[in-house]
Amino acid sequence: MKLLSALGSSEAGSRSPAAPVPPGSPPWQDAAAEQSTGRERFASLVQRQGVLAVLVLVVVVSSFVYPTFATMDNARGVTVQASFLAIVALGMTLVIITGGIDLSVGSVFALGGVLAAWASQWGILPALLVPLAVCGAIGALNGLLIARAGLAPFIVTLASLLAARGLLLAITDEGATTYLVPKESAFAHVGQGSIWGFGYPILIAAVLFGAGGLVLQRTSFGQTLFAVGGSADAATLMGLPVARAKVMVYLLSGLLAGLAGAINAARLSSGVTIIGVGMELDAISAVVIGGTLLIGGAGSVSGTLWGVLLLAVIQNLINQIGSLNSSYQSVVSGGFLIVVVVAQRYLARSRRTT
Repeated sequence: MKLLSALGSSEAGSRSPAAPVPPGSPPWQDAAAEQSTGRERFASLVQRQGVLAVLVLVVVVSSFVYPTFATMDNARGVTVQASFLAIVALGMTLVIITGGIDLSVGSVFALGGVLAAWASQWGILPALLVPLAVCGAIGALNGLLIARAGLAPFIVTLASLLAARGLLLAITDEGATTYLVPKESAFAHVGQGSIWGFGYPILIAAVLFGAGGLVLQRTSFGQTLFAVGGSADAATLMGLPVARAKVMVYLLSGLLAGLAGAINAARLSSGVTIIGVGMELDAISAVVIGGTLLIGGAGSVSGTLWGVLLLAVIQNLINQIGSLNSSYQSVVSGGFLIVVVVAQRYLARSRRTT
């Protein structure tokens, strides 16, 4: 049995097809089957692309209400700011598709930035390789404890959150030392340079999301992730490498969080110690708002990208209003998250009844 035929080739995960109608059935049965299939397709489309429609609507309305919102400079600022969360959320998407969770990404993001700034004095390669090695090791350890030892993802990654933050404080003497990135260095150019007006962080995020989409859509590894999230026991019976897949997604999550932190350090020209607090919650919110199910088995990187951009646009609108502080972003993001979770639950019920 081929893996793609067993799991389905859709990026959003497998879904049960409508029951076939026997030949010669009455016309009303054919109509009911077509209606059931159409309803299931609509529910799947809303789950995967509903956030894009909301994003477009918010952008269009905001462009008319606030003239400064629709400027190219504002668009560049929003996308650059969102690119770091997007890279972190990409790794979170892979983890959640398998039915897991990674609470350590915020602390790993901050740790990656500090390590990159510290190593930047020896050149661009150490500035990139040191955070990737350390943050990747943290992710791999998370995956081994979860996949091989059978520990709960929530507990393991919560412990990693505390450990990564503690390591960061130890390196910086409880935050008293701030490592600076040498000005005009090649590493600083990674975070501050641009091509055709688009900053390197935007381009890096775009390349990573393109690669992530191809992995989920076109590779057996991507389909294995959906199978593991749908039912790890069934995936094991099919002979799929369940443990290896889980280790890999946590490893990738750690690597991406460390990379995002390193690029952010290059942009800020320093390893800031107080960033990343609560970033794991923003990443989870973006992933869920983008249509990925928290229970696993369904999701897409494109939906995550729209979710990240929607949160960034909301933050920018709060800044445009001026009379509201940034705390309202959490209120709006929480409201969006509740609405999306309720909608996902309703769509799941409607698809089960078709």
